[in-house]
Amino acid sequence: MSGVSNRRFFVHDDGNDRICSVWLDYHVNEWLPLSPLRSHGALNMNRTLTRRNFLENSVLLAAVAAARTGIGAEADEDKPDEMPTIRLGKLEVSRVFLGSNPFFGFTHGGGPALAKEMREWYTPQRIMAVLDAAADLGINAVWTPCYEDRWIRVWNEYREKGGKLTNWIGQPDKMPMEKAIGLAVKNGATAICIQGMRIDDQVRNGRWDVIRGWLELIKSHGLPAGMATHKATTHLEAEKQGMPTDFYHQCLYRPDHYVRPGLEESLATIEKIDKPVVGYKVLGSGRIKPADTLPYVFKRLKRKDGICVGVFPKHNRDEIEENVTLTQDLTGTVG
Repeated sequence: MSGVSNRRFFVHDDGNDRICSVWLDYHVNEWLPLSPLRSHGALNMNRTLTRRNFLENSVLLAAVAAARTGIGAEADEDKPDEMPTIRLGKLEVSRVFLGSNPFFGFTHGGGPALAKEMREWYTPQRIMAVLDAAADLGINAVWTPCYEDRWIRVWNEYREKGGKLTNWIGQPDKMPMEKAIGLAVKNGATAICIQGMRIDDQVRNGRWDVIRGWLELIKSHGLPAGMATHKATTHLEAEKQGMPTDFYHQCLYRPDHYVRPGLEESLATIEKIDKPVVGYKVLGSGRIKPADTLPYVFKRLKRKDGICVGVFPKHNRDEIEENVTLTQDLTGTVG
């Protein structure tokens, strides 16, 4: 082991005045005495440390662990992991970025109680706080509809206050589509990806000419243009039709059933596309834990591809970091 990574710790108390510190990348497999720390008033730990309590002591614990494992000043300087990126046309974005369904209480079958809880929790201030929290972890984009009151007003206030997250990928989902695209352009979107249901409606009616017009309008404003879908083969047909896209968004666990065969069909499509593809509904609208599916998803994605994940940190304050950690580590091993 050449160095100690102090970016993410989990600390356990064995109940006998000792701790074992475990890193994501490295493991310290011996128990360390707590009494010297307690005697100096440095640590108060009568039970397993919470994440919040631990952050106050992480530097001290890192030093103790380093000394105990023979890692001293000669070790390599610790450097935080960088967020891997992908390109949507000319725009560089983090390989994982935020979705926005939870902002508006869109649970996709989660029930009215959860929808109400999400809408009430996600005040404008909390939306802005989540954007900043994501930016602090390396996420630099959010994919959000062009709602004038519920989003655009919040986005403009956020930018005026110096918000850290810099890229809004517009998701026009209202008709007339030209107006929705115009709202995204006017209010600082850095790319635009047309919402999947609107694309699916036009494909069902054989109106590829309408889709082409929407995409060309986006590109006329100098922005990267993308289209989303809930279907497995739409983007393959779009390529055959020569749609002027820079990237695609592909629903993975599709909302008609959220079962594994739908995931497999969507991933098979992504594997055949040369342009960047962003997978969304990666967690089945909250039905699946990140650790249970992201390793498999990233194994199937190409390095050019990414994921878009909505979050609801009311119940799991570390949700964003968990997604970031998995993206960083899996990019290094399988992506």
